[in-house]
Amino acid sequence: MRILHSALISAAIGLTLALSGTPVSAQDKVITVASTTSTEQSGLFKALLPKFKEKTGIEVRVIAQGTGQALETGRRGDADVVFVHDAASEKKFVAEGFGVERFEVMYNDFIVVGPKSDPAGIAGSKDIDAALKKIAAAKTPFASRGDDSGTHKAEQRLWKAAGIEVKGAGDWYRETGSGMGPTLNTASAMNAYALTDRGTWLNFKNRGDLTIIVEGDLKLFNQYGVILVNPAKHSHVKKELGQSFIDWLVSGEGQKAIADYKIDGEPLFFPNAKKGQS
Repeated sequence: MRILHSALISAAIGLTLALSGTPVSAQDKVITVASTTSTEQSGLFKALLPKFKEKTGIEVRVIAQGTGQALETGRRGDADVVFVHDAASEKKFVAEGFGVERFEVMYNDFIVVGPKSDPAGIAGSKDIDAALKKIAAAKTPFASRGDDSGTHKAEQRLWKAAGIEVKGAGDWYRETGSGMGPTLNTASAMNAYALTDRGTWLNFKNRGDLTIIVEGDLKLFNQYGVILVNPAKHSHVKKELGQSFIDWLVSGEGQKAIADYKIDGEPLFFPNAKKGQS
C-alpha cells in the first residue's frame, strides 16, 4: 500500500509539473525549425544538428519547406524558429511582428544548370540577364520550382530584371511546384535549364547530362537568415531554446561548423554572421 501511495504521489507531481510548464525530462528540450529545403537537401542539417545537440542537449526537428511556406509556418506559430533565404520576405516577417529579430548566418550563390549540349548557347556566361534572354528567345526548356520558395522568388526577380514575362510564356517554361531536389530531377529528365542554389547542386546525385552553365554574376548572391518566431504572437514558442539555436549558429563554433561542411573539399555555405550578433 505504501508503494502504491508513493507511486500515486510521483504521478501527481509529474502531472503538476507538466501542467505548470516546468520541464520534466530531456525530451522537452526540442524545438521546431521551419527551414528552406536547401539546408536539408544540401546535407547541411545532418552535419550541424548533431553538433548542436551534443553542445546543448536540444533536439531540432526540421520542417523543410520553401521559404514562403516556412515563413507561413512561422506566422501560424507552428515553428519556434525560421531559417530561410529571402531577405525581403524575412524583413517583412519581422516588421509585421511575427519574428523577433533577423540574424544573417551564411551565404552561397545561385547557379544556372543545364544540358551539356547548351541549346541556348549560354555556357560560361557570367551575365544572368543575357543568359535568361537567350533561354526565352530560344524557348529551350526551363524547370522552375514554382513554389514561392526563396529560390523561386529569386528566379522571378531575375526574369523580371531581364525583362522577360514567364507567366503564360508557353510549354518551354515548366513549373514543378516542388522542392529543389525534385526540380533538379525534372530538369535532368527533360534536359532543361534550372536555377538552383549551389549547396543543393553539390549534394545532388542524379545529374544526368546537367552541368553548371552560368555562375559568377553578383545578382546570384544567396543570403540566409534565421529568426525566432515572436512569442508575443504565440505564447507556446520556446523562446529560450529557440534563441539558443540562433546564438549557436552565429557563434564562432556554429560558424566554424558551417564552414567545415564540404563535399569533395568544396564548401557549400560560407558563414557571415555579423559582428555584434550574439
